[in-house]
Amino acid sequence: MKAIWNGEVIAESEDTVVVEGNHYFPPSSIKKEYFKETDTHSACSWKGTASYYSVEVNGEENKDAAWYYPETSELAKNIKGHVAFWKGVKVES
Repeated sequence: MKAIWNGEVIAESEDTVVVEGNHYFPPSSIKKEYFKETDTHSACSWKGTASYYSVEVNGEENKDAAWYYPETSELAKNIKGHVAFWKGVKVES
């Protein structure tokens, strides 16, 4: 799977985990130069508290376009640290 935004592949993995229709990419598969942590957080009743990254590619920013769970509940431990995308980031095979 590939995550693409603004013409660049920002993550690529053959080992994503699909939860609720979202592909969660292993932390080692993201191209860290495109990611910047933000202060945004959200809560999921069964996964835990998510943290967010803005994605910056070719001088453009997509605020909070990626999220991950630094700590998870026991039910979601298989996605701990994995990164998922929204806000126009295309995920395709």
